[in-house]
Amino acid sequence: MYDAQNTDMVQSLLERLEDLEQELRTEIESLQESSRPVMLDQQAVGRVSRGDAMQQQSMAQANLERCEQRLEQVNHALHRIASPEDYGYCENCDEPISIARLKAYPESRLCLKCQETFEQN
Repeated sequence: MYDAQNTDMVQSLLERLEDLEQELRTEIESLQESSRPVMLDQQAVGRVSRGDAMQQQSMAQANLERCEQRLEQVNHALHRIASPEDYGYCENCDEPISIARLKAYPESRLCLKCQETFEQN
């Protein structure tokens, strides 16, 4: 998708993906701590405290799964960006993904039209 004129754009997207990968790894590490099984503190006050702790653990687990999925997408994009003939094209329809979309979500695998169709189904 990108010719020599867009080398700076590709480099910028690569740097963004690398930064995003590091941010996600850091966040995953933090969330792994938060999503560990709830230890029921004997000093805690009743059901409310245990319920709050369990809810926080559940939310942390959901966020952890979301971050792990996004990290997988980022790693896939890093692999694809190494092959300019692959990166920036929709995996569904093979049309170019808009530059604006790639700037917003450099790990995008689908063009906006295919993404909308995917989300509706």
